Amino acid sequence: MGMAVPGFGEILSNPGFETGLQGWSALWTREADAGTVALDGREFHGGATSLRIEHRGAKDWSLEAKDRLAVAPGDLVEISAWAKSSEADSDASHLTLCVASRNDFGTVEQWNLGAFPFDRAEGKAGEWRRLRSRFLVPPGVVEVQLRLIGSGVGRLWVDDLSLVKLPGLGELRNKDMPPKITLSNPALDVTLDTGAGAFTVVDRRTGETFRQNPVSPDVVLLNAEAGKAPDDLALRFTLLNAATGMKIEATLRLDPARPEFTLDLAAQGELPGTLHYPGPFLTKPGQYLVVPMNEGISYPVEDPDIQPMDLVAYGGHGICMAFWGVTDGEHGQMAILETPDDAAIRIDRHDGKLDIAPQWEPQKRQFGYPRRLRYIFFDQGGHVAMAKRYRAYAKETGLFRTLEQKRKENPEVDRLIGAVNVWCWDKNAVPFVRELKAAGIDRILWSSAQSPETLKALNDLGVLTSRYDIYQDVMDPAQFPRLRYVHSDWPTAAWPDDLVRNAGGDWVHGWDVETKDGGLYPCGVLSDGQALKYARERVLADLATHPYRCRFIDTTTASPWREDYNPLHPMTRSQCREARMALLKFISADCHLVTGSETGHDAAVPFVDYFEGMLSLGPYRVPDAGREMQRVWDEVPENLSKFQVGHAYRLPLWELVYHECVVAQWYWGDYSNKLPALWDKRDLFNVLYGTPPMFMFDRAGWDKNKERFAQSYRNVAPAVRAVGYSEMTNHRFLTLDRNVQQTTFANGTVVTVNFGSQPYRTPGGTLLAPLGFRVDQAN
Repeated sequence: MGMAVPGFGEILSNPGFETGLQGWSALWTREADAGTVALDGREFHGGATSLRIEHRGAKDWSLEAKDRLAVAPGDLVEISAWAKSSEADSDASHLTLCVASRNDFGTVEQWNLGAFPFDRAEGKAGEWRRLRSRFLVPPGVVEVQLRLIGSGVGRLWVDDLSLVKLPGLGELRNKDMPPKITLSNPALDVTLDTGAGAFTVVDRRTGETFRQNPVSPDVVLLNAEAGKAPDDLALRFTLLNAATGMKIEATLRLDPARPEFTLDLAAQGELPGTLHYPGPFLTKPGQYLVVPMNEGISYPVEDPDIQPMDLVAYGGHGICMAFWGVTDGEHGQMAILETPDDAAIRIDRHDGKLDIAPQWEPQKRQFGYPRRLRYIFFDQGGHVAMAKRYRAYAKETGLFRTLEQKRKENPEVDRLIGAVNVWCWDKNAVPFVRELKAAGIDRILWSSAQSPETLKALNDLGVLTSRYDIYQDVMDPAQFPRLRYVHSDWPTAAWPDDLVRNAGGDWVHGWDVETKDGGLYPCGVLSDGQALKYARERVLADLATHPYRCRFIDTTTASPWREDYNPLHPMTRSQCREARMALLKFISADCHLVTGSETGHDAAVPFVDYFEGMLSLGPYRVPDAGREMQRVWDEVPENLSKFQVGHAYRLPLWELVYHECVVAQWYWGDYSNKLPALWDKRDLFNVLYGTPPMFMFDRAGWDKNKERFAQSYRNVAPAVRAVGYSEMTNHRFLTLDRNVQQTTFANGTVVTVNFGSQPYRTPGGTLLAPLGFRVDQAN
């Protein structure tokens, strides 16, 4: 065992393996004899040798330096290493550089402090890459020990490692700063703790105090001062990102009258990882998180079943609107990510309770543009007040455009309101549609492609005719003979020049396609900057012969905005978003088609009329929902029952913001009849939210459940038609167990739903049966 070395500078006795394995422990592997190390005089970064690590097991391994560095809390430590994979980067994809930290008793506090993974380092496959991390020593730690950890089968080389304590951090802090600085307006007192770098907010209207968790250990506040003028309600302070040495200039501006403030962050230089600042506001028993995951969900902060998660703000499989909140049903606070293109939120647990904090991701490995966050505090209104504040923000920023406005430009939009979305791959749709109409299902969005003659007949029957389309996946044509199918919508001409490439120069993998031997082979991802040219060619030619009224564009609002490092068409995430919106605008405005996309994101509200999947929360769908769409499930997965149709968790956040702007639907692998045991409950959600049902069937499925399909339509469609152009003005729980819920709409419609197993008597005296509902319309 090495001794703990004090002082500054490099302390590793053999950082480049020039004296063999002196100063290094033996390779540890979880599985016996699963790995070996050897000196390599042919592959090295510096000197004359490197260390080659070969691992044959599926589980984890570690390699440790014997030398340990003596440290004290608040010290700044830098670790680095050079690493190289074999030709396949997957060989090193799980390699991580880090340290083990120990306390006074020699007990390990953390095994992976300062972790820096191989796949975060710049470089191409097969080239040496530098892994480097800086971190502040947390409280209670007295020594650190350099480690390399990994898992899985692979071969890689490491060389020129370093473990250094850097001087001067304490001298950077302004010792004359006051311990606390406070700004006040009639609604709030906002106090910055200059030692912890965290805020405390007192709502002067209620007396409630909101305390922020101290900042992450890699962020230090160096200097802070308040504005000099009485009307300058600003706090300006400087942060140091210890991991990079980057200084971040921060400005907090308190609104003169309203209970809210903004926080701006600006910096220059490389941001190799995620910046965690500010920390979360601590939560209290009885509160719940408000999260716009798809349609929306609430998580009680004391619920032990909720696992920590990251949700990006730049794609439908994250948060679909750039805000989050915490409330007890009346009081609370929310935050709006005003720069969401390179941002995410982290739901985590502190002291046994869930909370939420922002995460800032790099723009092309740089800090990039200034970032902004807005906090708002509420003395009443709970999640509804939060949604309405975000609705006002959406209007201010140009995201808000109503279906009424869209209908004026394209009258076909009206056919969407109250229409059931039908997915059926029968090539002769006309008999089906006539049977649907005979059963009372009058308003229909027919989503599967048809021949020109069938489309004309369906149009004459008043159907909103549509088809599937996609501008993401591209398959290597050399792989076509291996595949079980070749998709007609793949723009094969895009291979390989128009593919998105990552920072290492490799093409980004998209949808996996089944091969004839039972395996999977990935598509590449089409650059969004190139998608429009393929769409123009395909859609205009299609419309010349096929009289569609509508088009569904898959993945465009579901998959995350992507950075493209392809030198032929480089893009930031912001440019990716702009390109995708240009694609959707082409479909809706230039082609005059009713337009839908997958899952949903409010960046597309001005250009899209409906979202398939907004009602189906992404993490809680059935397994392989997007691959086995037609499979009907008789057994209900626990997670789906609890969250997907869990009325105690669900919130209609999307409807409270955008109900009269975009029609929200179920996912095509999670439709109304997907799980027959939950069909009644899905109808209740549709009625309560003012959203239409979705059916998927073949001839046998239709014949078997014809009356149940008709019942679903009768339950839902009239209410949806009645409120289709109206704002959802309120949503409330009428019982503590949330079994009975009510929504109201701007045209006076009130919908009351009983999700429970017992009857409920409304304040007006009406008895609402279990799984019953009532729709009251204004006279």
